[in-house]
Amino acid sequence: MRYSESLKKNKDFQNVYKVGTSQANRYLVMYALENRREGNRLGISVSKKVGNSVVRHRITRLIRESYRLHEIQFHSGLDIVVIARASARGRTYQEIESALLHLAGRHHILWGKSNGEENSH
Repeated sequence: MRYSESLKKNKDFQNVYKVGTSQANRYLVMYALENRREGNRLGISVSKKVGNSVVRHRITRLIRESYRLHEIQFHSGLDIVVIARASARGRTYQEIESALLHLAGRHHILWGKSNGEENSH
């Protein structure tokens, strides 16, 4: 089983934004970039526009847990940054999970999925 690290440094986030590719749907924006490492690194960004700290931390936990439970389906060697949009506020776990997997499918970084268009947001 692979375990992901977190992206923590601002320069790492900036590099993914500049060099990586992005896909977006109603609730999330996802940037992905190959990192030449064995595992993935996940970064999550939830701005103050989304809500207060309680709201932001809840969304962060939902995204992290969605990724953790599906990590085995993701290709290895990626830096992934997920940005929550204001519309993610108040969404259920299932909605966030669906949005995350939809974007991963559109990035073609899931095993066994040709694209993520089967449930577009």
